[in-house]
Amino acid sequence: MSSKNELSILGKILYNILFGIWYVISLLPLRVLYVFSTILSTILFYIVRYRRKIVHKNMKEAYPDISPKRLWLLERHFYVHFCDLFMESVKYISMSEKETRKRMRFIGIEQPIESCKEGYNVGLYLGHYGNWEWISSMPLWISPEIGKCTQLYHPLENKVFDNLIGYTRERFGGTNIPMQQSIRHFAKYRAEGKPVLLGFIADQVPVWINIHYWTTFLNHPDTPIFTGPEKMMKKFNMHVYYLDVRRVKRGYYTAEFKLMTRNPNECEEFYLTEQYTQLLNETINSAPSFWLWSHNRWKRTKAEYDHLVATGGKLC
Repeated sequence: MSSKNELSILGKILYNILFGIWYVISLLPLRVLYVFSTILSTILFYIVRYRRKIVHKNMKEAYPDISPKRLWLLERHFYVHFCDLFMESVKYISMSEKETRKRMRFIGIEQPIESCKEGYNVGLYLGHYGNWEWISSMPLWISPEIGKCTQLYHPLENKVFDNLIGYTRERFGGTNIPMQQSIRHFAKYRAEGKPVLLGFIADQVPVWINIHYWTTFLNHPDTPIFTGPEKMMKKFNMHVYYLDVRRVKRGYYTAEFKLMTRNPNECEEFYLTEQYTQLLNETINSAPSFWLWSHNRWKRTKAEYDHLVATGGKLC
């Protein structure tokens, strides 16, 4: 089952043109692409100043006690990694299985494999940390006979780019599942008797109507956290893991499976959500520059939420 959208004739032509350009560029060695990355990061940081105010505000509030020099270095390193991530995503479209396995290693993968062999589905919590695009190479480590690797995603409005991104994420055998169709797809797999490993990137900003839990995250009190993954993990009685992603060096990452629970329905409400938040918090604090600081993570406040609820405002 693929997430690929049907394209118009013009869309197909544009897709093929962009795919060809992307593929040709991806044939360049990563060391060359990293030269472009360094140049691009300098332009974004010093000249374009892409989201500099948001990045500075987020980091300053997360680490209020660090020196201005250290804060500046964190911001500068973030922009280098941000551009590295872009170039690594470009390279990913043509990377061989051998090189991908060398650059994106999964540690402790025997645990979720055992969960699948026991007949359980696996829920994986992760965040926008390190290189989350290369996580879709997990099928290289888990055969389809053991479990089907899937990931939830929000489809892009532009169908051409959505198909391009979808191709890279599915090229090693994984499946993208649109967020709105998650229950239907997952129920289908369960009916077929296929154990599924389902990845949840849960550090985005939930819309008002989906806010049910607030906690402290990166020194920001009252941060709204998605609770949908916890509900789905309980609904399908998944074995729950946190995927602890680390950057070893430029172009090399590890992702370690850390068991959170084998019995999600025995956990108190929001326990899994809170544990995930704190685990991700620890990962980010270990090397802050590798998290996605450029998204406006704290644009929704508890005060605004309480006001909307109290005044009967529209939660949308």
